[in-house]
Amino acid sequence: MFTWIEWLADKLVFGLLGIAPESHLGEALNFFVYDTVKILLLLFLITFIMGIVNAYFPVERLRSFLQRNRLFGLEYLLASIFGAVTPFCSCSSVPLFIGFVRGGIPIGVTFSFLITSPLVNEVALALFLGMFGVETTLIYAGSGILLGAAGGWVMGKLRVERYLSEWVQKMGEQPVLTDDFEGGKQTFMQRLPAITQEAWSIVRGVLLYVLIGIGIGAAMHGYVPEGFFEQYLGGGQWWTVPLAVILAVPMYANAAGIVPVIQVFVAKGIPLGTAIAFMMGTVGLSLPEATLLKKVMTMRLILIFFGVVTTFIIFSGLVFNLVL
Repeated sequence: MFTWIEWLADKLVFGLLGIAPESHLGEALNFFVYDTVKILLLLFLITFIMGIVNAYFPVERLRSFLQRNRLFGLEYLLASIFGAVTPFCSCSSVPLFIGFVRGGIPIGVTFSFLITSPLVNEVALALFLGMFGVETTLIYAGSGILLGAAGGWVMGKLRVERYLSEWVQKMGEQPVLTDDFEGGKQTFMQRLPAITQEAWSIVRGVLLYVLIGIGIGAAMHGYVPEGFFEQYLGGGQWWTVPLAVILAVPMYANAAGIVPVIQVFVAKGIPLGTAIAFMMGTVGLSLPEATLLKKVMTMRLILIFFGVVTTFIIFSGLVFNLVL
């Protein structure tokens, strides 16, 4: 799907600029160009699609249903499963988070999606299956979904809506476009310019955060010394799992890209649970993601979110080391 972006990044960085592909600068700059184009494109497309959904789909009825009916936690699980089938990295999931808040979906349910979406990816699961087998793959996928559901439930119980940024809260107060469609007052083509303008305004609002976030990720991607993680994570002691997650947070990669790295970690003697915790920390938490979330959350909410998810990831890694 994104092959043409890879080709464009290679041509620009390695061809036009003449930077060596094996250099740190070449790796970092290629990563920056590729992810900037990919994420901005996804950002616009997703917000555009969510604008159409908000226009056609009776989101108010869905919110009313979720508020009036006790699903005994099933709503968190459903949101987590939905996150598992969407192939987005942590930064690419943020536009959908905005769309959910915009549509009035309960905050805990929204967080369930945000947590699981980058953790469980169908492409990564296929790679995981080939490298580690069926049992490990099923345990990883199941734990990722349960982690998202549990994390969303905790965030919902903490009632963190008040810690959303003022920008998002004002967005949630604006009326959605559903009424005109349901009443038949406007056709899709008549409403299309407004949907497009709304999507573009969201892209403009987060553009600076996207560029800063990807820049941080590119620097980490290109300049982290080879063998650094194996040196500190290979002992198998209990504290290596929290250390793996802490080291993973500054990194930025999607699940499909990090699975081969995890295979190398395991081959070099790092326990599988520790390696998986590192993978979850890399794809589920990152400084670039925090930078993007700063537009939609206050710093207090970002710290709460990272704290909850980090706790669950560390717990998962410790359990993995016991059972795998």
